[in-house]
Amino acid sequence: MNTLYLGSSSQSRQMLLREAHIPFTLVEQSADETKCDWGMSLQQVVEQIALFKMEHVILPDGKEGDVCLVLTADTLTENNAGNLEGKPADRNDAIEKLKSSRNGVRTGTAFCLERRIWQNGAWHVDVHILKYVVAFYVFYVPDNAVNFYLDNVPVVGSGAIAIEGFGSQFLQKIDGSYTAVVGLPMFELREVLTDLGFFKSL
Repeated sequence: MNTLYLGSSSQSRQMLLREAHIPFTLVEQSADETKCDWGMSLQQVVEQIALFKMEHVILPDGKEGDVCLVLTADTLTENNAGNLEGKPADRNDAIEKLKSSRNGVRTGTAFCLERRIWQNGAWHVDVHILKYVVAFYVFYVPDNAVNFYLDNVPVVGSGAIAIEGFGSQFLQKIDGSYTAVVGLPMFELREVLTDLGFFKSL
């Protein structure tokens, strides 16, 4: 069991796995996140989306007895008013989200990990794990640096707030998991991968 399939197009999640020297293979997933119930709590929404992605992941065929691990995840932010914030629709929306983050925000990431076995021409779930990790932080981009930030961070199509890399200079404080805010709680993921024997097979 040395194959970890990642059902995510997030560059941040891929970066975290590469930096941790955790090998993975990208696979597509066809989940429509708009079908999820956005009226629930932060934890419930990200867990629902992570599970939804797992249900729609597209894996290559295996051989009888093959074992693999499949990973999906979702990350969302909740502002100080208790409203969930998704990806910015445009630059103006990104500016509003940046200003809101000055007052402190919560970010929650849920990841779903399954061990699957190829039997009788199909993948069957052997182990199913769902984890949720949250962090609170203040991300302060002053007015005179907003355009500087947006010119250097590709926010449309991703999150408005990127605390890693270029964005790290605007991270005022954080309470909780740094990597959960980036997009994948690596401490918790490594614990689960270790329990499942992933590293022994590398």
